[in-house]
Amino acid sequence: MAALAVVAQSLMAQDLADLFDRNKYSVVTIYVAENVSDGTGDPKTYTSSQGLGSGVLVKEDVILTAAHVVANAEQIMVQFLDGEAIPAKTFRVSRTADVALIRLQKPPREPHVALVGNSDETRIGEDVFVVGAPMGLPYSLSRGVISGRHAEANLSNDGKILEFFQTDAAINTGNSGGPMFNYRGEVIGIVSSILTRSGGFEGIGFAATSNVARSLLTERSSVFFGIEAMVLSYEMARVLNVPQESGWLVQHVVQDSPAGTAGIKGGYLKIMVGEEEMLVGGDIILQVDDIRITGEKSILKLFAYLNQIDSIKKHKITVLRAGEIVDLYWISKGI
Repeated sequence: MAALAVVAQSLMAQDLADLFDRNKYSVVTIYVAENVSDGTGDPKTYTSSQGLGSGVLVKEDVILTAAHVVANAEQIMVQFLDGEAIPAKTFRVSRTADVALIRLQKPPREPHVALVGNSDETRIGEDVFVVGAPMGLPYSLSRGVISGRHAEANLSNDGKILEFFQTDAAINTGNSGGPMFNYRGEVIGIVSSILTRSGGFEGIGFAATSNVARSLLTERSSVFFGIEAMVLSYEMARVLNVPQESGWLVQHVVQDSPAGTAGIKGGYLKIMVGEEEMLVGGDIILQVDDIRITGEKSILKLFAYLNQIDSIKKHKITVLRAGEIVDLYWISKGI
């Protein structure tokens, strides 16, 4: 029996090595640069930071990755296994599901498009492997099993239930956005996060399921607006002298984005409210076209509205800026 176990383990290792060789060309390393306010109160002072993550080629010029890797990036560079590096821009994002699509400036010389599988067919206990750049080490492989499947109570921008796989495959900084493959060589998840007390991997990692990523990002949804913002509670709206029951407090704006083009300004003074840290001093969005910001439901309504636009349209964005109501304008190009 022991001999049979050794043989089975050897065959499994060979299968995994072959799977890795066949699928590694679709995996990419993503380098990003961000400019964020240092939070000291000077709106002209920014801190530049660089980071990296992983992703996978799902169309000739489109990369699937994690939202937290690219959502605030001013510059994105995608590097392939052969060393080819191509700039990219974010064009779909779901922060709640932590998935995003970025479009390459041009297709790679030799595109190897990954096969995206049906995550609904994945069972708990199934073997999986993850490829990415943990700790900046590109094309590192880790393997494990599906430890659980979790549906989130929070809803996406489109009202769909979010779903994540739990895995014991090792995940560390740099793996974010990388693909989780099954042993048929199909992408069934996009690496999102870990639960940790030490700061490193402790056996519990999460990946957004491929079906959620597909429905949120490729079916005409989750348009990239280019802001990080928070919905104000009624009490916070009163504290900030917002002339309505709520508003959308802008934290960060990607300059080369629809929000940046419209002239929306992010926060620049870091404060603590209870246990929550936020940046104030930026715009508070009150209304977009006919949609007034009154709470979480109005944000869902706003994204649903933006996602269904399929032609060129001029939008009016009303903001509260330094105590004054200002109208800004943005021309969308449709989806």
